[in-house]
Amino acid sequence: MGEVFFYHLTRTPLEGTLRSLLERSLGAGWRVAVRARSEALLDRLDAALWLGDDAGFVPHGRAGGPHDGDQPVLLTTGRAAANRPDCVVSLEGAGIEATEVAVLARAMILFDGTDPAGLEVARGQWRLFKEAGTKAKYWSEEGGRWEMKAQT
Repeated sequence: MGEVFFYHLTRTPLEGTLRSLLERSLGAGWRVAVRARSEALLDRLDAALWLGDDAGFVPHGRAGGPHDGDQPVLLTTGRAAANRPDCVVSLEGAGIEATEVAVLARAMILFDGTDPAGLEVARGQWRLFKEAGTKAKYWSEEGGRWEMKAQT
């Protein structure tokens, strides 16, 4: 049974946090689906992961291509991911269910600490996972580095 890690972004931009989490996930041998609600965010992330900084390229693709099943990281707005992910990363409050998490190694929910609506969505997701008995951990970078602040 998988677990959910909540990442409350207050200091590091989404692109930097996502890059770090993707690199660690790939290092663990996982395939990852990055799920967002908007194509605009996926466009931004696609460019950031291709061009990146000195850290280099993170291998990935956009859903809807002929090689979706081969992608180590697949950027998508849909629930089904052809790359058979071990990990799903939820952005913009994209939906993820406890039954889905149960068959994953991990799910990650990244949310912007400056967005009141995003905070409420994340709180609702936390409650749902807690009620479902899904293991969850809440991580905050408020103190300058990532620290686990709560767990179910």
